Amino acid sequence: MSDARIDGYARALFEIAAAEGTLDEVEDELFRFARSFESNDQLRNTLTDELIPADKRQAIVESLLGGKATATTTQLVGMVVGSGRGRDLPAIIDKLVQRASSAKQLEVAEVRSAVALSADQQARLKAALTNATGKQLNLKVVVDPSVLGGLVATVGDTVIDGSVRTRLDNVKSRL
Repeated sequence: MSDARIDGYARALFEIAAAEGTLDEVEDELFRFARSFESNDQLRNTLTDELIPADKRQAIVESLLGGKATATTTQLVGMVVGSGRGRDLPAIIDKLVQRASSAKQLEVAEVRSAVALSADQQARLKAALTNATGKQLNLKVVVDPSVLGGLVATVGDTVIDGSVRTRLDNVKSRL
């Protein structure tokens, strides 16, 4: 899909969530859904399969998110999937997150960790990244088992890789 169309969807989703006063919660839920969508081949293939009728794909979204996410999040994902734009869902959501962060004058910091981080760990990590980058941040944590240990943080074009995998790769290359 063109960038203009992705921007249009992101703007519409942003405006709906903002009008309902649930922007922060919806933004977080959509971000987590997009990461799950990207990492789950079966989910991605099902929600993007044009041979499955749109109402059936929307019912799948409802069964996945209903009761676990706000009604706004469920409806927004259902709308995008139902309109045949499921393949672009991560890009649309990433643009929405960027737009929401910009509205709060924050920069998105995506952190990948092998394990879930506690609220205290997230607060300390956010403070450390803010100190390292000099920017106010909207911290988004993604549990990614491929990290093995440590963290990989991306803030704009800056990548801070403190993962065990990278450290092991560095040791291998030195040997």
